[in-house]
Amino acid sequence: MSRPQFDPAAYAAQLQEKTQRLKALLAPFNAPEPEIFESPREHYRLRAEFRLWRETGSENRHYAMFEAGDKFTPIMIEDFPIASRRINELMPRLKAAWQGNKVLSFKLFQVEFLTTLAGDALITLCYHRPLDEAWQVEAEKLAAELGVSLVGRSKGKRIVIGRDYVEEELTVADRAFRYRQPEGAFTQPNGEVNQKMLGWAYEVLGERQDDLLELYCGNGNFTLPLATRVRRVLATEISKTSVNAALANLADNAVDNVTLVRLSAEELTEALNEVRPFRRLAGIDLKSYQFGNVFVDPPRAGMDPDTCELTRRFDRILYISCNPETLAANIQQLSDTHQVVRCALFDQFPYTHHMESGVLLERR
Repeated sequence: MSRPQFDPAAYAAQLQEKTQRLKALLAPFNAPEPEIFESPREHYRLRAEFRLWRETGSENRHYAMFEAGDKFTPIMIEDFPIASRRINELMPRLKAAWQGNKVLSFKLFQVEFLTTLAGDALITLCYHRPLDEAWQVEAEKLAAELGVSLVGRSKGKRIVIGRDYVEEELTVADRAFRYRQPEGAFTQPNGEVNQKMLGWAYEVLGERQDDLLELYCGNGNFTLPLATRVRRVLATEISKTSVNAALANLADNAVDNVTLVRLSAEELTEALNEVRPFRRLAGIDLKSYQFGNVFVDPPRAGMDPDTCELTRRFDRILYISCNPETLAANIQQLSDTHQVVRCALFDQFPYTHHMESGVLLERR
């Protein structure tokens, strides 16, 4: 993990630069002024990972990060102000534990933290050695002492102490939604901004009497609040870990109008185009859905051309993007039939060039 250039005094200027960049990318499509959603200046990142660096001639290991492109010059980290307060509280306690325990420290090379706004925490310890019963005994003591769940990873082995997920609670339109966020699966890193994204998408979608198609649904981050705005949702996701988390989240929140299918966006495109059948769609009558909107939150590569073409069928396309360049490319493909009527910038990643954005496209 490379080190962000943390500088709260420069935050406003950096956000303005991102705003101008987004406006320039969307200018060819006559997009309206973007709505801007700022991040907290510090303690906003809910997950972090560190390599451990051993001092020459010593067994002591320290948290380390590296500048981009340089894997050989460690920057020793004692605290990490962009990370959540929970991570900063756990970092010195965990370090003291491994420094004082050879079983825990032997061939430990990486530490990962996953926390939530609700205060839950999970730590993953990664090793270049097999994990044995002696390690598990010490790890169970450590988990109890820190008040966390803990996962040990080594080649071909994974030991879970407590849970292999954290529990989050996010509020959208005065309703609290509970989320399981699994270790090793994607979750939005900036909880405060994620909550703003959910609220924006909820408001933009509006109250509907028809159905919603959702592509790339992940663990159901957007699915839960958006499902309360429509008659039914057909959601797709390819990651088995994320699908299992989404199903648990739907059940935990008593959301019963969502059908979740483990298909990629490309596969669903084939199914809707009747190119070929899929066993995972057995018993699902695709023609019974009355889709008025499609919601997409694709990876950095954006939508592939066929999936982008699929979205053209819908009167309204609600698109959340983690890469404004691929967002602009997808809008270009759709621009002859759809126009941008709402757009937003969500500053998920302060002090970096990355940004999350959202657009609503409506048929011309």
